[in-house]
Amino acid sequence: MTVKSLIASFTQQEDLNFLLTNRVPRAALTRFMGWFSRVENPLVRDFSIGCWKLFSDLDLSEARKDRFKSLHDCFTRELKPGLRPADPDPCIVVSPSDGIIGAYGTVRDGELFQIKGAPYALIDLVGDPALLEAHRNSKFVTLRLTSSMYHRFHAPHDAHIERVTLIHGDTWNVNPIALKRIEKLFCKNERAVIRTQLANGDALTLVPVAAILVASIRLHFLDLVLNSQAAGRLSFPCNVNVKKGDELGWFEHGSTIILLAPGHYEFCENVSEWGRIRAGEALLRNRHA
Repeated sequence: MTVKSLIASFTQQEDLNFLLTNRVPRAALTRFMGWFSRVENPLVRDFSIGCWKLFSDLDLSEARKDRFKSLHDCFTRELKPGLRPADPDPCIVVSPSDGIIGAYGTVRDGELFQIKGAPYALIDLVGDPALLEAHRNSKFVTLRLTSSMYHRFHAPHDAHIERVTLIHGDTWNVNPIALKRIEKLFCKNERAVIRTQLANGDALTLVPVAAILVASIRLHFLDLVLNSQAAGRLSFPCNVNVKKGDELGWFEHGSTIILLAPGHYEFCENVSEWGRIRAGEALLRNRHA
């Protein structure tokens, strides 16, 4: 048995995994990681990336460059051009990111699930009564980004970005073990609510959710880093048009994106729970088109 498989077997024990990734000083550890990951020392960088490879399935063969200034530079890496083309069909909403598909389905009168048997209220996630009404019976899908994945996310459709709201919160791990144990976890963590509108007026909303070691979200169109250190205004009116596949921003590490789409969309055949999907691949199809 390899060292990597031994580590995987060890950390897959639920009680131990939960203890190591949640029963720790999450906020302090996340702030430390934010500082440490930016250290531009070759020895620190190489040691950190080497450890990361040991504990994960990190594959840098798709990265645009093969040398990084720091661990953070590697986390937020760009890919070689053309590797994540967006499905051009105008009836299709594509995945905004690489990810593992978690819970998905229909919002039932304002309620959705973080995992089977674990419901939460949409209003608690987005904090906006108008968005609750817009998505009361929408489709939802949860995409989990692991630490080794490509961390940038993209526009799932041509859209007009109207507003971004930062909601301060905790940094619980967002893996399946924590989702089974922590009630309404997504509603407790740091998150941004990106409100967009399609050309026909339908609401399409993205909710990037931060987690332990990652409580920062960078959005290009705001030129801001949104995290727990942000002060002052936490709601930002926008007037930005984006095309399907345009890069919106990135996480500082792995995390989760919840996508809310109109109720008359249906999930594409490739969508299955715990299945993997890449940015730009078909996610939902407009039945009315």
